[in-house]
Amino acid sequence: MAHLLLVESWVGAMGTLLPRAIADLGVEFTFLTRRPEHYPDALPDGSPHPLRSGRAVVTAETNNPAAALDAARRIHAEAPLDGVLTSCDYYLPTAATIAAELGVPGPTPEAVDIACDKARTRAALERAGIPGPRHATAPVDDRAALRAAAETVGFPLVVKPTDLCAGMFVRRAGDWKTVEAAAGDLRRFEVNARGQRREPVILLEELLDGREFSVESWIRHGQVRTVGVTDKSLGGASGFVETGHMFPAELTEQDRSQLVAAAEAAIVAVGLDHGVVHTELRLTAAGPRIIEINPRPAGNQITELIRHVTGINLPTVAVELALGREPAAAPDPGQGAARPSSAAVSMLVPTEVGVLTDLHGVGALADHPAVVASVFKAPGHRTTVGEDNNSYLGSVVTVSSERAGARPLAEALLSSISVSYGAEPTP
Repeated sequence: MAHLLLVESWVGAMGTLLPRAIADLGVEFTFLTRRPEHYPDALPDGSPHPLRSGRAVVTAETNNPAAALDAARRIHAEAPLDGVLTSCDYYLPTAATIAAELGVPGPTPEAVDIACDKARTRAALERAGIPGPRHATAPVDDRAALRAAAETVGFPLVVKPTDLCAGMFVRRAGDWKTVEAAAGDLRRFEVNARGQRREPVILLEELLDGREFSVESWIRHGQVRTVGVTDKSLGGASGFVETGHMFPAELTEQDRSQLVAAAEAAIVAVGLDHGVVHTELRLTAAGPRIIEINPRPAGNQITELIRHVTGINLPTVAVELALGREPAAAPDPGQGAARPSSAAVSMLVPTEVGVLTDLHGVGALADHPAVVASVFKAPGHRTTVGEDNNSYLGSVVTVSSERAGARPLAEALLSSISVSYGAEPTP
């Protein structure tokens, strides 16, 4: 039986989908983590969580790449590893390094490092002649350099960290005062959610007009193969929270071709040569512009939307690639000819800070014939005003026989839910 090392994980959807894909392929895995208690023991229905179903859970200081590599070597010596994977952005470079050191399939570590650093991604795309937004970087604590960077880019602009994900601390700024405030927020956020020391650098970018999309691809032996294009709805307090997705995106064939060509060129430009890739773009009047390149399967249920429509399971593709296998050319059996023409997810974003007391109308969603999945937070959950993709109160996934029918269904169903908030208890 093949043996895979899973280095940390997201706790959300991909934290379930990836280990399930491993199990479905008849592969065993060892889960390497610095904090086993960070992950749930069971799913909401009481069944064991897929992350707990592996060969073993091994504790090591995964925030130290050398310590993680030492632990991987010990595991490899006891039960040889055939591949290494992670779904969590913060451990992608470590997983790539371990794979390279053990001599198992994986992307070039340097390419993963570039893709995981937004400033280095911008530089690589520029070197390759791929057009992008005006941009500049500055140390978070250097006011003069930050002002100079803002003047170089021009207002309005986007302020973002170079090393975070899920839209965290991404802000639109129409003036210097807003840039200063955003920089102050980042200065106070010295470590990420996994306890890793952050890069004290800010990236400022030209604010791009146009719809946002993602291109879902996979690479083997340097050959990029694109599965399709997903569209994206944005909102929330920051304007950059992902509030929904639909697959396939409603596009002309010309626009679709342009987006795919831009994404594939960007993947090559940063040097990615192996694995599943989720590339985000904006389609501007001047053509596609890369937002970021993520060397892992898409989150926010996008891989499930693709599976419903095409039968292609990208978490399974990721596992097969990590093991050095050629992913199956044909989609998984299932609905066959009865597959829907579109699938969409719509996310419930909180509008108040406090405590969730009730969600009215959630029960009716499960019986709707277009709903294939829905999940929501329980009363007592602490809420924030939706400023990033970590703030969701829940989501609903719908399918439709119409090419662009799933999105309006998902949005209409989500709009039927009303949220009740309460005040935070006084300490």
